[in-house]
Amino acid sequence: MSTPVLRVAGLRVAYGGIQAVKGVDLEILPGELVALIGANGAGKTTTLRAVTGSLGWSGTIEYLGRSTRSVPAHELLRRGLVMVPEGRGIFTRMTVTENLLMGAYARDDKHAIAVDLEQQYQTFPRLKERAAQLAGTLSGGEQQMLAMARALMSHPRLLLLDEPSMGLSPIMVEKIFEVIRAASARAIPMLLVEQNARLALEAAHRAYVLDSGSVTLSGKADELLHDPKVREAYLGE
Repeated sequence: MSTPVLRVAGLRVAYGGIQAVKGVDLEILPGELVALIGANGAGKTTTLRAVTGSLGWSGTIEYLGRSTRSVPAHELLRRGLVMVPEGRGIFTRMTVTENLLMGAYARDDKHAIAVDLEQQYQTFPRLKERAAQLAGTLSGGEQQMLAMARALMSHPRLLLLDEPSMGLSPIMVEKIFEVIRAASARAIPMLLVEQNARLALEAAHRAYVLDSGSVTLSGKADELLHDPKVREAYLGE
């Protein structure tokens, strides 16, 4: 069996006296798109932030077979662990092109960076139209496109996506998931946190259901999509 790209075991995160994550176990194998679904406040974003090293945690987190304990977030980024955060996190006072090049700041292959930049502009023609525009003046959907494109510019070895469809129009949501599916087809491992459980499960290989900081269900995404408990709680059926 392949070594997991990410292995999380017994993960616990507390804010003050409040236990936000209570012993979460999950893993992502090479080439897998794994969804993490659950209600607001279930601990999904906290789990992602622990994986990226941006907050304290206890338990075990292994990325590419090595513990991430005491590894700073910027070093994990250099090793290819990339996150598109909720709220996009773009550099609003930089242009679209400058934002994309920031995604490749840890790379030194100038020709390949130029090729990748053009590829992102082909994937997102609207970004090419606004290449010289300040990112802060883009619409919400355009900013999400930019955040996705910037992450892909880094050649991620594991991509974490936190609520990529939040606040977007249906047309923009479909475009974002088109890009997610295309990245999955290129075997980029991904951990997807998404409120739209149906879209997440339709795109994913496997999924975990998080409730009040604990994993309550896990399995193949298509099976969870038809699970009566999941359908009632998260699909409105």
